[in-house]
Amino acid sequence: MKLCVGWQDNASKADAEALAEVLALPCIESPDLALAEPWEQVLLFDAQGLALCATGPKRPGPVRADFVSGAVAHRRQFGGGTGQLIARACGIKSGIRPRIVDATAGLGRDAFVLATLGCQVHMLERSPVVHALLAAGLDQARREPELVETLQRMTLEQADGRQWLQQCSDAQKPDLVYLDPMFPHTDKKAQVKKEMLAFRELVGQDTDDAELLEAALQAARCRVVVKRARKAPAIAGQKPSYSLEGKSSRYDIYALKALSATEPTAQ
Repeated sequence: MKLCVGWQDNASKADAEALAEVLALPCIESPDLALAEPWEQVLLFDAQGLALCATGPKRPGPVRADFVSGAVAHRRQFGGGTGQLIARACGIKSGIRPRIVDATAGLGRDAFVLATLGCQVHMLERSPVVHALLAAGLDQARREPELVETLQRMTLEQADGRQWLQQCSDAQKPDLVYLDPMFPHTDKKAQVKKEMLAFRELVGQDTDDAELLEAALQAARCRVVVKRARKAPAIAGQKPSYSLEGKSSRYDIYALKALSATEPTAQ
């Protein structure tokens, strides 16, 4: 993957140079995204923050962690609260707000939904590039007063989820581990979201999902929840206790013991 960091104006130059140094990548001023060479993707600092941009004349739009506008904001305002499938899968209901480790955080969308519902969510992301996108999105969101309370319930760490879960102390063990591993895409006719295409080119698919599930089952106090494509097989290993199906996705729930009531968190 030919990847670089770029910036569009001098106000972002220092941030771009700092990230390029951390990721050991070239740093380019105003890269031409219309050219497919020499870069296949650019981590670009623009007026909206940090985005992962494909290059070439038929490139898709930028991919960024956005908690302020678009689909995430709409879901926050009109998503259905504890009636949402993800909330039901995670056992969220009156008096119950589990402490969650999202071990495959990605762009943080599901973690943000869970935090808006009052859960404390610790996000783990092993890809340094995806982690940078997520960290930048959180920084942008913290400028919005109405999001401050939700974001206080979200923490982020760059770490391999499997290793973190295997090594976590008893004090770190969460009530629930949430997993959404990258699943190989086999339906050539289906439309794949642009961020999934970008991520597959960047980090590939998760080949250790069975080991990740086993580590999650050992670390979680009460429950493991795995998000899958609706028709995808369950992860190899222990069978789910039950599943909840939506239109395009499914949640496999591994129930270990009952979730206990907690002090309600202000929403």
